[in-house]
Amino acid sequence: MLGLDGCLTEVMAIPGALDAMLVDHTSGMAVAASAFPPGADAEKSAAALTETLRATVDGLARACPGDTVRVEDVLITTDKGHHLLRPLDTLFDGPLVIYVRLDLERANIALARHRLRAISAELLA
Repeated sequence: MLGLDGCLTEVMAIPGALDAMLVDHTSGMAVAASAFPPGADAEKSAAALTETLRATVDGLARACPGDTVRVEDVLITTDKGHHLLRPLDTLFDGPLVIYVRLDLERANIALARHRLRAISAELLA
C-alpha cells in the first residue's frame, strides 16, 4: 500500500509535474503538498479546488437528472498549464482528491491521467 508521502512522490514523478497536493474533499483542507510555488497558499488553494470539484459534480448532476454521476477526473487547461484533479474514495479519514499541476509544454495528459489512475489504485490498495 502506498502512503500519502509516497503518493505525492509518485505524482511528482509524472513527466511535466510542477506541483501536487492531496486535499481532504470533505473539509477542503490540504493534507499534503509537494513543490508548491512560492507565494501560493496551499490551504486556500485546497479549499478552492474542493469547491471547483463540488461545482463540477453539481453541474453534471443537474445536467443529467436521474443519472448517477461519478467523476473519474477533472482536467482544466489554462494558458499557464494543465490542472488535473482525481477524487478518491479512500480508507483514510475521508475522501481525498489528488491535484497535480502540469507544465503546458512538457506534460502528456494521457500519460498523466494513466499514472494518476495507477497511483490512486496503489493508494487505495
